[in-house]
This record gives sequence, C-alpha cells and structure tokens, in this order.
Amino acid sequence: MWLLIITSLIVIWVASLCKMFHISSSSSTKPDFLSRGGVSDRRNVLLVVAHPDDESMFFSPTISYLIARGHNLHILCLSVGNADGLGNIRKEELYKACEVLKVPHQQVKVLDHQELQDGFGKAWSHSLVSEIIEEEILTNGINAIITFDNYGVSGHCNHRDVHHAVRKLLHDTSRRDIEAWELVSTSILRKYSGPVDIWISTLSSSQSSGGSAYCILNEQPRRSFRAMSKHSSQWVCSSLIKSGRERWKLTGSAI
Repeated sequence: MWLLIITSLIVIWVASLCKMFHISSSSSTKPDFLSRGGVSDRRNVLLVVAHPDDESMFFSPTISYLIARGHNLHILCLSVGNADGLGNIRKEELYKACEVLKVPHQQVKVLDHQELQDGFGKAWSHSLVSEIIEEEILTNGINAIITFDNYGVSGHCNHRDVHHAVRKLLHDTSRRDIEAWELVSTSILRKYSGPVDIWISTLSSSQSSGGSAYCILNEQPRRSFRAMSKHSSQWVCSSLIKSGRERWKLTGSAI
C-alpha cells in the first residue's frame, strides 16, 4: 500500500516537472505577459512592495522574466521593515538582493516614512500610499504596475494596504494608459506543493474570468535563491520552500 502511494507521488512529481519544462520550452499562441496586442515592447514597470525581502520571496520569478525581456523595472519599497529594529540592515539587504536580480541601484527606492512603519496591526493610509505611487509614476513614466492582490500572499496587513492603495489610485486617476497586475494568492497547500501546482496554475490562468491571467515560471531559480540569501536577517527555511511559478491577473486601470 505504502509503496503504491510513494510510487504515485513520484510519478506525479516527475510528470509535473516535465509539464514545467514543456511550458518553458514551447511557444504559446497567447501573447506574452506585458505585451501589447501580441507585440512585445519595452515597458516602464513599477513593482510596489511593502518590505525588504518581498521582492525576492514573492516576485523574483517575475523580476527575472521582465529583466530578460528588456523591460525597464523600478522597485518601490514602502518601508525599511523596521518591526524588529533592523530597518537599516534590511534596507541594505534589499539593495544587495536587487543587484543579484539585475535591477539597477538607482531604480530601487526604499522609504522610511513615519506613517508607513512595518508591523502587523499597523494600518497604512491608502491615500498616502496612493500619492507616493502616483509620484513615482509621473517621475519615471510608468505604464505598468505590479503588486499584491487583496490577500497579499501572506495575509500581511501592509501587503493588503499596498493593494488597496493601487486600486484607489486607478479609481481616482483620469489616466487609462496604466496597466495594473496583481500576484494571485493561493492556499498554503498550493504554496508548498512545489511543481505539482503547475497543473492548477496553468488551468486557472487559461480559464480566468474578469481579466487576463498569466502563469510565469521561474526561469532563474538559482538567482532567486541567491537574492533571498542576501536577506540573511530574515532568512529561514520556510523562505526557500517556494514553488518556481507565479500566477498573475490583470486587474486593469478601472478596477
């Protein structure tokens, strides 16, 4: 009985890996992520995160994807993550991680605003965050935003506040030339299922309603691990047990 179960799990695991390799090597009729009308062009993208290490733990596959395709990526981190008094250390760790991820230092901005301090239960003003993001959009000619979804992947209140601030910005602005993408949160079982989740992610992406959705595979897993290793003040085993794919949904400029 146990031999049958173990054999079945091994078969599923191997089949999932083969599925991932097939997707990464095959051409798709679906337009690439952040392409316009099926034509890829260079975009000015703003990744908005709440804390240092968010970019490596949650967004590194997407960062590698964008950099490899010539997009101009800016990262806005809204706090130094000073909940444990390690703000200055975590800020430097972020810069080192972004160097590994090949994001230029001058395109990484870390804030230490007195009203945007890291911590569970510390609510952030959506209006304030929205204003800060809008300033970055105008300064850098941003035409695409990437951030958390409503749950914020881990459920952290600061992640969710960033999401709601982006929504507010898109509701309040008269501009309709900015795309907004959110990283879709999944259950704890799917997060730690490794390559097996590729079946669910690809299926849900292909059948997404209410907007476009993409499943992005991690093309540079070693780079992701190296980037996360720069956050030594936060590095725990659970940070590394993360599947090599991300699912994105287009929330649009009029959510």
